[in-house]
Amino acid sequence: EYIDAVPTWQQNGPCYDCAFVITDPELQAMHGMDITCMLCFFSFKSEGICYPCAVVQWFDCIGDGPDKATGMWMVWLSFTCDHQHNLTVIHVDTIFCAAHLIPIYGWDFVPQEITLCHSYDAFNGFYVNKFFDHHAFEIVY
Repeated sequence: EYIDAVPTWQQNGPCYDCAFVITDPELQAMHGMDITCMLCFFSFKSEGICYPCAVVQWFDCIGDGPDKATGMWMVWLSFTCDHQHNLTVIHVDTIFCAAHLIPIYGWDFVPQEITLCHSYDAFNGFYVNKFFDHHAFEIVY
């Protein structure tokens, strides 16, 4: 499985994939995971040990469980107390698998100029798609 974080994807703008990150291995499913947007992958060496890392932007869950109408968890971008994007460097071993987010559209038409690379900025909330593959359905829910 590939998880991308590239500023230019096939000459169509950036591609920053989302992923499930294990934040509490003692808890099951989404209670022990969070959603992140991968912004950059890098590694560094310290005392001869290579540490593969990722810069991520966190999402917060909306509510304590899946949406009753759709059965899917809902998330929105996480911000710090001073209204900055909640960014962190994580070890790649905490990345569980890719995640697929579906915008929560609302009642208005989606402007035609919005492209895939703008969707995280254009929408306030997202459904965590449990139907995108059988792994997500079985493990995350």
